[in-house]
Amino acid sequence: MNKKTKQKLAASVAAGLTAAMYWSVPSGAAAAGQNVTEDLGEVVVTATRSQKKDVDVPAATEIITAEEIKDSGVQTAGEALSKVDGIAYGAFGPNGAAMGTMDNSVNIRGIDNGTLVLVNGNPISWRGKYDLSAIPADSIERIEVVKGSGSVLYGSEAMAGVVNIITKKGAANTVTAGIGSSGQHHYAANVGDDRLAVSYNFNEWRHGVDVSKTATKFGSTRTTLTGVKKQSAGVSYQLDEHLSLLYNYLETESKFSRYAEAVKAGSTIAQGDLFNNRKYTTQRHITQLNYKDKKVKAGVYFNTGTVESKGVTNFQNTAKGDKETEAPRYNTREKNITYGADVQRRWILSPKTKWILGSSVQREQYDKLLTYTTKPAAQYARNNFGLFSQLEQAFDARNTGIFGVRETWTNGAWMDKNYHNFSASGQWLHKMDKANNLYVNVSQSFIMPTFAQMYGSSEKAIPNYNLKPQKGINYELGWKQNHGAHKWKAALFHMDIKDNISASWKDKKNEYEYTNEDFRNTGLELSWDIKDAKPLSYHWGITVQNPESKSSKKGYWDRKYGRVQLTSGITYKKDKWVSNLKAAYLCKRVQAPSSEHSFDTKPYLLTTWNTTYAPDKANELSLMIRNVLNRQDIISHSSSAYYDAPTSYMFNYTYKF
Repeated sequence: MNKKTKQKLAASVAAGLTAAMYWSVPSGAAAAGQNVTEDLGEVVVTATRSQKKDVDVPAATEIITAEEIKDSGVQTAGEALSKVDGIAYGAFGPNGAAMGTMDNSVNIRGIDNGTLVLVNGNPISWRGKYDLSAIPADSIERIEVVKGSGSVLYGSEAMAGVVNIITKKGAANTVTAGIGSSGQHHYAANVGDDRLAVSYNFNEWRHGVDVSKTATKFGSTRTTLTGVKKQSAGVSYQLDEHLSLLYNYLETESKFSRYAEAVKAGSTIAQGDLFNNRKYTTQRHITQLNYKDKKVKAGVYFNTGTVESKGVTNFQNTAKGDKETEAPRYNTREKNITYGADVQRRWILSPKTKWILGSSVQREQYDKLLTYTTKPAAQYARNNFGLFSQLEQAFDARNTGIFGVRETWTNGAWMDKNYHNFSASGQWLHKMDKANNLYVNVSQSFIMPTFAQMYGSSEKAIPNYNLKPQKGINYELGWKQNHGAHKWKAALFHMDIKDNISASWKDKKNEYEYTNEDFRNTGLELSWDIKDAKPLSYHWGITVQNPESKSSKKGYWDRKYGRVQLTSGITYKKDKWVSNLKAAYLCKRVQAPSSEHSFDTKPYLLTTWNTTYAPDKANELSLMIRNVLNRQDIISHSSSAYYDAPTSYMFNYTYKF
């Protein structure tokens, strides 16, 4: 099958899913004679720090429920988010593989580092990093995605949006065992009662798979990934109706080996030689104590963990050519500690006026641990403080305004590298009727430089003490309608960011540094969901956008990611059977080197197909197929090309007791 035929087939699959949804479902009142109902969809908490029906939230939102996660067969939070409208998925191989701090990412609306990840409303990232593939899907009650700036309510990092993972309360009392292609194994257990839940989850992709090919001065290299392991253990306990405790341990491991594949004459390296290898391990501890009643919501959290990379570097690819290293051993190790609290109080001042006042405090600590390639060891820390307020005013039965402000500041940073920022937001909701709303959202945002960006995280990272906080503003005009089983959404947005922090590679020195650049994006998101129309339910979405960045090194606006994204899915439910097919197609895309002009690359089409059969209430069998069309798609977005794994399958058996 030639390249053009494959591209046509991929486009046909993406378009076919969309067309099937349109023609298979009766529209309007013909859909079983449905009228507008009082059930107007899921409740969203994250967007306004208060419970609101999705249709009443003046922001672009996505809700992924536990039922949808189960039907899709995904095993991690990262996989659950990979096919959400407006999100570009990135990874370094199968099973959501990450390279230590080079993590699998959730890029909302084309922004590299602007997504704040929360668990139960508390931050879990370390120096702006996170590994969503380490969070098991069966522990999730729902995921709320809020696109657009969330900095006024949540502080730094929430420039492109917020992902809030709400975990389950209580236990399902299940055990699962699975086996699949490429040496895949899956084991899980979840036991307890309606207050106590104890869980364990293990995933492995054992066999090697080629994930990358890279051009070099001497020819090219091939990178093979083996031994991708992810395991987690957790305990949650509901002390009473208001107070809950959560502890999670997350561990990941992956091994990358890079070999010389094509070698030019006269090179010091031979074909098949090991260029370098790396074993990446992460260990994370997440602890939370959460309180909630009708007026007060508070969370106390303590997150800590280590990230290590070790291996050998036999050769270096420099600007002058390949060079054999004198000290091949390589090892970096770091520890990150983040702890703090977030408290808010809600007042109902009148039937038309509501007010939220809150504060947050956080201590960040970053330790560069001593190894034979990281000398000397170092420790950096700072304190982050925030005060925020939000006023919601209903002017009449149809029009409501929501206005927010936040002041954020730091102290205690090394070399007095402290920051402060004031942000504001304004939202307007116009209710056309009970299930049909228009909104306008204008919000400022900011992100503080992380310790690794300021002080360096490896021997190839050049510290930049003078980085500025990146600041931006998000404009959004949207429409939402819930009509029986049908849900429509549309959002027109524009984002402007000044001093966006990005990594720039210096080829001559074989190292990189973080610099400030500008970013902009204008786009349109459309989606349509048809749920509860048994036996079939559907989703389709389209995002058209133009993300661009402008660095001092390039001096011009250069494209990033892709201009067009199509998402689609269909679920069949009848009797003892559930089958779910999902796809995300990103086209008109580019790969964007930090110091060279972006270049066109082929579209990606991410597909999963999961089928479940439950012969009785106690037993369940499922078959998950990933990369249904066996495409060799690039799932990275910078100059390096990392490929999706070939078609794979996983067979799981679950027993409920």
